[in-house]
Formats: sequence, structure tokens, C-alpha cells
Amino acid sequence: MDNFDYDLFVIGAGSGGVRACRVAASLGAKVAVAEERYFGGTCVNVGCVPKKLFSYAAHYHDDFADSHGFGWDIQGISFDWRRLVANKDTEISRLNAIYQDILDNNNVDVFEHRAVLKSPHEIEVDGRIVTAKNILIAVGGWPWIPKFSGSEHTISSNEVFSLETLPKSIVVVGGGYIAVEFASIFTRLNCKTSLVYRGDKLLKSFDGDVCDFIAMEMSKNLDLRLNSNVKQITKLDSGLEVELESGEIINTDLVLYATGRKPATANLGLEAAGVTINKKGAIVINDSFQTSADNIYAVGDVIDRVALTPVALAEGEVVVRNLFGKDSHAMTYENIPTAVFCHPNIATVGLTEEQAVAKSIDIDVYLSEVKQLKHTLSGRNERCLIKLIVNQADDKVIGLHLVGPDAGELVQGFAVAINCGATKADFDRTIGIHPSLAEEFVTMRKKRKIAK
Repeated sequence: MDNFDYDLFVIGAGSGGVRACRVAASLGAKVAVAEERYFGGTCVNVGCVPKKLFSYAAHYHDDFADSHGFGWDIQGISFDWRRLVANKDTEISRLNAIYQDILDNNNVDVFEHRAVLKSPHEIEVDGRIVTAKNILIAVGGWPWIPKFSGSEHTISSNEVFSLETLPKSIVVVGGGYIAVEFASIFTRLNCKTSLVYRGDKLLKSFDGDVCDFIAMEMSKNLDLRLNSNVKQITKLDSGLEVELESGEIINTDLVLYATGRKPATANLGLEAAGVTINKKGAIVINDSFQTSADNIYAVGDVIDRVALTPVALAEGEVVVRNLFGKDSHAMTYENIPTAVFCHPNIATVGLTEEQAVAKSIDIDVYLSEVKQLKHTLSGRNERCLIKLIVNQADDKVIGLHLVGPDAGELVQGFAVAINCGATKADFDRTIGIHPSLAEEFVTMRKKRKIAK
């Protein structure tokens, strides 16, 4: 087959897919994309964006309370859940339109239908077969809820953004990003909140000190149950009865399962196209994002790499620049900054202490817990954690971790410095902005002993 309908056919119009479409088209490729659900993918519709908007809403709970210590008396405060949801929907619709405009303005053919692979070069979409020289799979992932007695009474993070009413109580199950963020949000919207996780640490892929610290901070505002698992859920006239494996009972209005997401690879025709998946259902790729079918590529949450929106964007661009550009490009996963929008926020870049030790790197660790100046008047007992990990061999800062307000905003800047090879001496000679939380990173002098 020498003549193809398209140089590139993208399955999935999320972040990675749309970026790939735009860049490929700008490089002269004839491009099409199929999207069966919504433009912008998980992040725009049921992920990062609406979750951050809900997090902003939750922050007002603390702001109103904090203001009293600064002389403000605010009366008659109320919260309208439906207004929040409606305003969120308006913003998401605006973003959906922007994504569609990107595709239209770059002359990308759009199929608002499910696409299924029929062979390495053939795609069935909208009742017909189209052909493509290259195919990019960027269909993302989907929430996963384990099957157990009563699991049909739970919801996932997809449904939480469209609840008609705000529950008076909620049980959130899970210990990752999504669970921790939603538990923080709901407890500050005055829902009686329990966070249940079968493991002994929240956010177990993060630095150990961060895990311990955020558990301590969150337990000040909600019922945190580690080393706990749900046995069954029973629907009652009064709501839901959640029985834990320990025999404990939690009565609640709603149960949100945030136990992970799985690649959305089912029924895509991967076998017909010769595309291999692993035991997790993720598409197997090489360093060039090439699948076992040499003209088919995959990026984003559908592969077993780093499930972050900016990473999917970068991966999609790498693929198409290598296919249609003049220069070769490679993807690096070192020093990717990330944030968790729980309360307080977490942000990190570089290695955890545990990762550094596992790599047999001789390190110095600087750790500080502080109370922000703000809370000397607010009276709130929230504290912040600041941590630096330094390679003894060259003095480079190889890990930076922050738990505190606006952590993502602060760490983004420090990520630039770390990617430029900043040393502890560079940090030390930088004058801090006083009084601020960020200045703690350039005033840390006392080393902490390393547990090996």
C-alpha cells in the first residue's frame, strides 16, 4: 500500500494527541484525529483542570477562617455547590472549543467517532475505512474500581465533577494523587470526610518525609485510616454502610473510589494491528514511542511511563518531530516537576531521598518544618515541609520537595534551576525574599543524618 489517506492518524484528542496533530500539521503532514468522547481528554474534562477549580473553591474555607485573626469579621457565609459545578462546566466548554479550534485552524480532519484499528495501516471510523502511513494512539486511561460486594454503589473521579448535590459525608478510598486531592477538597467543603487506604503511606512514590508529613497534616482535618481496606458496602435507606476488613463501620452518603486508572486499550483493534500490550494493559513501546507495529506509536497515559499531562504533550511532540521534522528528538524523564493539589499542596522535582540512596549516591539532606508567618495571626496549626537533597560529589541539588501553600507555583521556578545544574552553593548565595516561604530554600544550613 503506497497511497494513504493520511500521513498521520491520531486516535484520541487529549493533550498528547492534539499537540501531535498541531505540530505534525505545521510540519506539512496531512493529519486526522478521532475522538469519541470530548476534546481535551482527561485533563480538561475530568482531571487536572476541574479538580484544580474545585481545589480553589475549597481553599476559601481556610481563607475565610484565617481572615478573622487579621481583623475581618465575615458574616453569612454560604456555599453553593451547583453554582460551582455550573461555572466549572462553562469553563470546560470554553476549553473544549479551544482544542477544537486548534485542530480546525491547522486543517486537521476531525472524526467525532470511535476509531478501531483493522490493520497496521487501516482504521475503521464513522462506518468506513481510512488509511494512514503512521498512526498515533493517545487514548489515555480510565478509572479502575475493584469488584467486591457493593462496589456498584461507588463512584469514580469521573462522576464526582457532575454530582447534583454536595454530600454531607464521603468516604474516599485510595492513597494516590486523586484520592488525597479529593479528600482535601471535600473536607473543606464541610463534608464529613474519611480517607481509607490499604497501604501504610499516602503517596508512596513520593519522598518518605513528604508522605509522613502530609498524612500528619491531613489527619488534622479528616478521618485518615491507613492500613485499612473496604470489605463491603451496603445500601441503606439512610445512605451507605461501609464495612472495613477490620470490622469497623463507616456510615456515609457517598463513596468515591480513587484506586488508580488503567490504559483505555480495550476494543481498539490492537491485536489486528499487531500492537502488543503488557500485563497492565499498557501499550508496549520503545524509546521512540514505537509499538511492535513499526508505523504505530503511542504516548500519554496509554503507555506505562509518567502519567502527567505535560509529559504527554512532550511525548506527542517528540514523535511527530521525529516523523516529519528534519532533526531527531529524544524524550527525557529526568527532573520532571509535579504537584499534588491537596491541602497543603505538595510539589517536588528530582530524586526522593529513597531513590538517591537506592542509586548509591552519597547525599546530604537538608530538612526543615516551619510555621508560616501568616499563621501567627490566623491561629491555624498548619505547618510546611522544605527538603533539599544534595549530591556530595558535585554539590548539585538533585531533589527538592515542598509541602505548603502554592507549592506548585514555587517549585516550577526551582525546577528550572535544578535542570540547569544548580548547586547547594548556588542556593546559599542567593538572597531570599523576606518574609516568604520560598526563602527557606536558600537559608537551609543544617544537615540531617541519612538513614541508610
